[in-house]
Amino acid sequence: MKFRTEIKIEPLEHKPDYNDHLLLLGSCFADEMLRRLQQLKFHAGGNYTGPLFNPSSIAATLRRTTDTAPATADELRQSSSGEWFHFMANTLISDTDPQKVLSRYNTAADLTRQQLMKSRHLIVTFGTAWVYRLRSTGEVVTNCHRQPQSLFRRERLSAGEIVDEWSQLIGSQLADKQILLTVSPIRHLNDGLEGNSLSKATLRVAAAELEERFDNVRYFPSFEIMNDDLRDYRFYKEDMVHPSSQAVDYIWERFAACAFAPHTLRLMEQVAAITATLAHRPLHPDSEAYRNLCIATAKKAAELSQRSGIDFSQEIETLNRVIYR
Repeated sequence: MKFRTEIKIEPLEHKPDYNDHLLLLGSCFADEMLRRLQQLKFHAGGNYTGPLFNPSSIAATLRRTTDTAPATADELRQSSSGEWFHFMANTLISDTDPQKVLSRYNTAADLTRQQLMKSRHLIVTFGTAWVYRLRSTGEVVTNCHRQPQSLFRRERLSAGEIVDEWSQLIGSQLADKQILLTVSPIRHLNDGLEGNSLSKATLRVAAAELEERFDNVRYFPSFEIMNDDLRDYRFYKEDMVHPSSQAVDYIWERFAACAFAPHTLRLMEQVAAITATLAHRPLHPDSEAYRNLCIATAKKAAELSQRSGIDFSQEIETLNRVIYR
């Protein structure tokens, strides 16, 4: 008897490996995937200005990379509490000092530009089709920064608007990139259940049309895995919004099987074994047994680094502090 429906996922034709750079942009789910790739020592970066929830803000962030001129003070706004911010960035760069905000934003923009230039692969997570548009300029903001609602017009992007904006990017700036699109499995309940459902459907239609139009675009079904494969509230955290760690582990496993070649998967297992030892908190850190474990792990890291080119210099330095204390 079958009690669930597994989704068949075709493997990627162009698979990234440890020699490639990857840029990840999008919602909080993109951050989760980025964290895992970085833990496994991939050359991965992204979301330098914070999470990007809607397709228009992600597109604007990518377009910004073509402009090498730094952001200027007239792009900033100040809240009633005295904090300065940029509408195209998360609160993580905000500060009471506008020069610090400019410095953080420009640094983030430069990092995005550099990572995009180096990356052959771009992984994009669409979170919601609902946006807040400044009434004064018509610009879609990344974050409202708790500004008065009267400044914004809330609307839902249509699938056609998303496709048009992204087609321009994919046909020009991103023409040489392998692009993997996904729709975030995280629910946006602030939009209401009906609004969330309509939003996700809009994103899914847009992603499908982009995949049909462009040979360098593929779709990965993280949303469908969560809703049609796992399909149970036990796979959500207590907030009933975010996938549980078990659900994210499962989506990651399906992603890895689809995205990486067997030799890369074997390398990932070896890297994970080394990083797991470093993450482990020993019961007896001063014992000879733990020192011997560190010696063995440092040796494995050095051999793997020589064989694969993966950089374990920081990990070996950490292990050596235990070995030679």
